[in-house]
Amino acid sequence: MSRHLPPLTSLRQFEAAARYESFSKAAKELGQTASAVSHAIDALEKHLGIVLFKREGRGVALTAAGQTFVAYVRDGLTMIASGAERLPGRPTDRHVVLSVVPTFAQRFLVPRIPGFRKQHPGIRLSIDTSHRLITFPHDTADLSIRFGRGVWPSAKSELLFRESLIPVASPSYLATITKAGVINWSLATFICVSLLEHDWGTWRRAVGMEAHVGDELHFDTAHLAYDAAVAGMGIALGRLPMVLPELESGALVSAMQPVLDIESGYWLVGAEDRETRPSVEAFRRWLLQEAESYCAMVEHPIAQLRVGGHHEARL
Repeated sequence: MSRHLPPLTSLRQFEAAARYESFSKAAKELGQTASAVSHAIDALEKHLGIVLFKREGRGVALTAAGQTFVAYVRDGLTMIASGAERLPGRPTDRHVVLSVVPTFAQRFLVPRIPGFRKQHPGIRLSIDTSHRLITFPHDTADLSIRFGRGVWPSAKSELLFRESLIPVASPSYLATITKAGVINWSLATFICVSLLEHDWGTWRRAVGMEAHVGDELHFDTAHLAYDAAVAGMGIALGRLPMVLPELESGALVSAMQPVLDIESGYWLVGAEDRETRPSVEAFRRWLLQEAESYCAMVEHPIAQLRVGGHHEARL
């Protein structure tokens, strides 16, 4: 295998030069001369038998082949760095990298992090909030928290909790579209979450509502959608238990039944064939326990919402 590898010392120079589109800037980052970087790239191109950069005056630009190759180089360097960090006994072995969907991070995880740090003061957490689907084992994340049905390639999933849908709005906004206890949905603005646009369709079908009624306002996270509903901008399709704080405070109220159970939920996801380090296992056990306690805590208020009073609707 080693006979077919390009000169390994040139790969870092190539990646840096591709990132900056400059040999001199890459040299500055690497503590080398621009001439050394240029010679390394020449050697790499000679080994591959293909031109990776177009030389343009004082700058350089990747060729089509260079653009293809740099993606593989970055993946390879990332995996090497990740493997080095995960070597047992290294200080970085106590570092846990998480990829978390934003709403879960804001509403569930971050408020509980101080408790984890108190229990495990020697473990360092890095949290990346993104809707991007982590691909194990190529990404650097140790664990991912994702929303869905729990099935992802090359991954093992453990359910944290499922969710239920309920329309919510501020009391003042609801009053503007309600007459004699009946909501006129044709006057409503439906607050939508871009990645969950199917939610309103699911709920409308469940209650027999027309597919296209009222206006729409779109946000990219449920957290922002709830903020918009609190501000009186429309009716959001709340997800229980995440929207409970606003319901319990009175900032939002249930607009209409039913509370609709769905199959999707939040899952703790990891590589199916990766050996779990003690620090990662500690976080996994802690999060599963937190989720179990949370489910027990919200069970009663959710049950009350299922049988609570609500407005009628003009569909």
